[in-house]
This record gives sequence, C-alpha cells and structure tokens, in this order.
Amino acid sequence: MNDQLVKFMLGTGHVRGVLVRLEATWAELQKRRNYPQAVAALVGQMAAASTLMAGSLKFDGALVLQIQGDGPLKLAVAECQPDFGVRATAKMADDLPDAAALSSDLAALVNQHGNGRCAITLDPRNPESGLQPYQGIVALTDPQGQTLPSLAAMLEQYLAQSEQIDSMLLLASNAQVVSGLLLQRMPGAQHTAEDAAQPEEDYARARHLAATLTPEELLELAPEEILRRLFWEEEVRVFEPQSPRFHCTCSRERVVGMLRMLGRDEVESILAERGEVDVRCEFCGQGYAFDAIEAAQVLLNTLAQPPTASSNRH
Repeated sequence: MNDQLVKFMLGTGHVRGVLVRLEATWAELQKRRNYPQAVAALVGQMAAASTLMAGSLKFDGALVLQIQGDGPLKLAVAECQPDFGVRATAKMADDLPDAAALSSDLAALVNQHGNGRCAITLDPRNPESGLQPYQGIVALTDPQGQTLPSLAAMLEQYLAQSEQIDSMLLLASNAQVVSGLLLQRMPGAQHTAEDAAQPEEDYARARHLAATLTPEELLELAPEEILRRLFWEEEVRVFEPQSPRFHCTCSRERVVGMLRMLGRDEVESILAERGEVDVRCEFCGQGYAFDAIEAAQVLLNTLAQPPTASSNRH
C-alpha cells in the first residue's frame, strides 16, 4: 500500500479534512534510528501530525513540530516540506532508565517536572518572498494545569485557541504504520442568518461520525476505505492524493556552511582533538567527514571570497 495524504470536503463545504497513512516513510524513519517503543510511538505520531497540518495549510515552506522534554525524552522533531518530504528524530536523556519500562504517558515522558514545551514553526521556502519564520507555542497542559493525555489533544487545543479553528485530530501508530485524521470546521462558512447554525451542525455531525473510528481501523484501512466507512451517507469531495515520503534535506554543502559559521578556532580545536571533523545528521544518520586538508580548504574559501554588491545587501 502506497503512502498517501488525502484532502477532502464534506457536504456543502462547511467541513474539511485530511487523512494520512505513512508506511514506507515510517519504515525509513525507523530504519535510521532505534527508539524505545514509547518514543517510537510519539515520533511516528509527530510525523503524521506534521504532515496533516502541512496538508491543511496554503504555505510554501516547511512545517516543523518540536517537543522539548524534561523527562526521559529531551527532544523530538518532525518536519514536513511543502512537497510532503518528511523526516523526524528524537534524542533521549543520557541517564535513560530501562527503555522497555518507559511510559507512553506524556507527563512521564516529556513533562515530568512541568518544564516541557512544544512548538510549531512555519519556515518559508523562499527567503526572497519577504515572509518571516513564524513559531506558535503549543501548551502541554489543559487550563487546569494537567498535562494533556496525548499529542492529538495538545494540537487540538492549539488549533482551537491559537488558530481559532475548531478541529478534531486522531493519531495512531504501531511498528508498521502511522496514520492520522484531521477534521476542521471551515471558518466563515455561513452566509445568512438563516444558515448561521449549519456549519456548527455539520461539523458536530462529522465529529460524531469520526469518533466511531477505532485506532485499529485507522491503522488498517486505506484512506478511501476510511472515508467510505465514516461518511457513506455524506457527500464527500476528494482531492488529488499526495504521496508523502521520507526525505532528509541535509547535504555536504549545508555542513560546509555550518563549519564556516563555527569559525577557524572551533574547527581547528576539533581537528586537534579528533584528527578530523565528523558531522552526522540527526535525522537520517548520514555522515560528513572532513580531514585537516578538506577543513582548511573550507576555511580558506571562506576567507578568499571577496565582498560583492549582492552580499553587501544581505
């Protein structure tokens, strides 16, 4: 079964939705990193959630979902590019207890001492567009201060409070598949006083139907089967499916840029200690090695580049 992202609308357009199923992408993500089961479940759901949210936006850039934890999980990041290239990674605490005993409860995993945080960043693809990166902070807790029970609950709260969009998010993961469903009430859908209540009624009905979907069905059924199973009495408009895939944006050129930003003193210090500069991508595991001659050439090229009119402008 191919990985798919499917956008759809219900009825007269008061409700929109996105379905995603990641199988090959999820296999590629897991092949590169070995996570404890509880962490793998969260990373997979973050990959699905970032893809769903990117699919619901009209934005030419990357959507980055990031959780910083103060428990066994220190950092988890999922990124979806505008062409639905997906990558994700996680970093555990150095003094990790028995991995098999890790709880999937968010409070225990990422918000143990109340210092965990989650953020959504929109990073424009074209710097010349004039758009600036935007970051929204996602609360890990409900209004009573209790850690929310799931990633889906956190993102639902964020969309309702920060984006003012009524949303329902379902996420599920196992070792083979991660899947998700996002339903949203279209803002400004009513046109007259007579039909002002219709968007709310349509959205409430769609939520009720979606709530009957079990995690097992979400994982086992193809997107078109899920739509048929949930909304067989509704008019469903399905748009052209997209094909998410694993894709890492790291490159040797980007690492060269990073080394130039570090500067000569830092690079020479690493060379003196290790004999080479070895940088490994946290997302895909790709290694980029520079021996003393290659590193010197990187720094020499930096010093040799004369200023230009273009560079002076930036």
